[in-house]
Amino acid sequence: MAAPALPPLPPPLKSIQHHLRTAQELDKREPVVAYYCRLYAMQTGMKLDSKTPECRKFLCKLMDQLEAMKKQFGDNEAITQEIVGSAHVENYALKMFLYADNEDRAGQFHKNMIKSFYTASLLIDVLTVFGELSEENAQHRKYARWKAAYIHNCLKNGETPQPGPIGMEGESFADVEREEAGSSSAHSGTTQPASTSTYEANIIPTSNYTGIHIPPGAHAPANTPAEVPHNTGVTSNTIQPAPQNIPLVDPSLYSAQSGGEVRLTPEDFARAQKYCKYAGSALQYEDVSTAVQNLQKALKLLITGRE
Repeated sequence: MAAPALPPLPPPLKSIQHHLRTAQELDKREPVVAYYCRLYAMQTGMKLDSKTPECRKFLCKLMDQLEAMKKQFGDNEAITQEIVGSAHVENYALKMFLYADNEDRAGQFHKNMIKSFYTASLLIDVLTVFGELSEENAQHRKYARWKAAYIHNCLKNGETPQPGPIGMEGESFADVEREEAGSSSAHSGTTQPASTSTYEANIIPTSNYTGIHIPPGAHAPANTPAEVPHNTGVTSNTIQPAPQNIPLVDPSLYSAQSGGEVRLTPEDFARAQKYCKYAGSALQYEDVSTAVQNLQKALKLLITGRE
């Protein structure tokens, strides 16, 4: 069920309109991600202006939306436990990023790919509700923002973009934001989602961009359209998942035993729990490779006290 419409967005809160529109687009397909998009918008809006009457009224209505969603999805761990929610949002953001990156490297430049880069950067913004961004995600966001602006400007000017990583300078993100604002507004309830493509990637990029590195196995698979369909349990006859390379299980884990001197700290337990939650979130996207790798990390940490 889509969230109720909000009142008109006050000018002082203009910068959160893109995150609110993303929430609208994801309401039916990814309500957990939509919830955290609104939570990010709420937190950001409170910092921007929570005192003027129109802003206070808008933020109160947004808070009502969040409370309604929390009640509706109160039995969902990704809503009730931040560590699960963080893994869920991060996997979804990187899934979109990798779809766009693979399209870019294949020289397939189109609006759906630009929107994927753009939306991935917005969802990485949302990860800040869980704490400070990792260096890796901060770099992903920077690259996604630059790529969306660069490709958009090239297509607008009739130029052919260069695929893959090149110099990340001189591009304005404003045009992309204006185009995304387009004919809809964050409060209209009429936002149209991007079209869905069926691109299937064969490889996950692991190379360095301009100082940006995506480690293998740290993300969901790259065979993802810009609008990731909700898993209904029905197998499609037209879209087949890309083959996955399942990592070998470390044989030393079969015979490893915890040494008597191993002392696990609360931080160790928290990290192990995080690996398990990441594995569970990866399985929601049928990403066996990432799930196996994270479970191995958790097991090694619990047995040896080391990562």
